[in-house]
Amino acid sequence: MLDTTSFILRLKTILAHKELSSAAFADLIDVQRSSISHLLNGRNKPSLEFIMKIDEAFPEVDLQWLLYGEGDFPKSQNKNQVLSSGNNNVVKNNSGQKIIERIVMFYTDGTFKTYSEQ
Repeated sequence: MLDTTSFILRLKTILAHKELSSAAFADLIDVQRSSISHLLNGRNKPSLEFIMKIDEAFPEVDLQWLLYGEGDFPKSQNKNQVLSSGNNNVVKNNSGQKIIERIVMFYTDGTFKTYSEQ
């Protein structure tokens, strides 16, 4: 569940970090200025559309941080990102391309050899 009070504090952190007024922020994410005002004053809760507009306009804002306060702001610039999918891990670099983490060769006698970049 989204804690609106904490969300507003994180939103204010973004505004301060970017040195933006609420009006300039509203213009950047293409929402009405009154929407920002109502949100900052606690009258309204953020919609999914509002959150997604922030995510699109500010790539340095980690969505987990924005929603739940987990992670870093601005996003840490990790060279590689590991994505888990079931039993498979996919390592991607900043351009989104998959990179080889290791190669495992299995032999007919049941042995194997692993090659990895170190």
